[in-house]
Amino acid sequence: MDLSLSPEQQEVRTLAREFAEREVKPRAEAIDHNSEFPRDLVDKAANLGLLGVLVPDAYGGAGLDHVSFAIFVEEVARFCASTAVILDVHNSVGTEPVVLFGSEEQKRRWLPDLAQGKTLAAFALTEPEAGSDAAHLKTTAILSDGGYLLNGTKIFITNAGEAGLYIVMASTRPGSGADGITAFLVGGDNPGLKVGPKFKKMGLNGSAIAEVYLDNCTVDEADRLGDEGQGFHIAMRALDSGRIGISAQAVGLAQGALDDAVAYARERKQFGKPIADLQTIQNKIADMAVKIRAARWMTWKAAALCDAGLPFTREASMAKLFATDAAM
Repeated sequence: MDLSLSPEQQEVRTLAREFAEREVKPRAEAIDHNSEFPRDLVDKAANLGLLGVLVPDAYGGAGLDHVSFAIFVEEVARFCASTAVILDVHNSVGTEPVVLFGSEEQKRRWLPDLAQGKTLAAFALTEPEAGSDAAHLKTTAILSDGGYLLNGTKIFITNAGEAGLYIVMASTRPGSGADGITAFLVGGDNPGLKVGPKFKKMGLNGSAIAEVYLDNCTVDEADRLGDEGQGFHIAMRALDSGRIGISAQAVGLAQGALDDAVAYARERKQFGKPIADLQTIQNKIADMAVKIRAARWMTWKAAALCDAGLPFTREASMAKLFATDAAM
């Protein structure tokens, strides 16, 4: 498989790198220390088309591929993982389900604003008792007066409180497991949707992650995404794409750490010479570089398989496992 970048992908890398170095790098430390949601950076990224990377140009997006998506997430993550995860979640699990499974009416309603950054997206699957066991959700969606009544709690939701659109997974047939899960498009201004306080975290401090409460949250039948019972399939496909983004984020984190390590090794002197001349230091840097290169290529391969319409679940999972381990 040819993993060299196309001219268009190289342009995306240049665009994202310049944005990250010019706008993100100077703000990264303050964003982390102050737990500051970087709304201004999100807006600037939107002006560059980076909030509609996977949205077709017919709906106002950039219409790019998943390799380009991975490239831009990596470049941003080199300097600020918080900003990267906001953009990653919005583009992948937040927006792509509408692209892939939305009706024409839903696409025209939501995608232009999502692509232009007027609306930020969130993905509400995880619950206090349903993380990895995503087939057994407690949140319910009961048919009521031409629509649905949603009740339940979601947890660890990225972009919570900032999003104008939540992709919510709920059970329309409680007790039926995966076959009973249905996806819904819930506006952030829905009076039945409330967001708890932002979690205090060990990292990603600039990202908004919180609980989401659905209390008699009424949605129209037209806000159902896909068919009843299709929600688990929609969620799994979204998570596959999300794994590409998380892998790219980890690669960017690792690359940023390597860049800093190399710069420090050249600057720091011991025994009359830079520590970069010491073989022990060289070995450590070489090991880092090898792991990063492997993680990047695994991420790009998963993205390329996705773009080719081929199965990529396994490759995306492998890339996420390897890349996140390399970043640590």
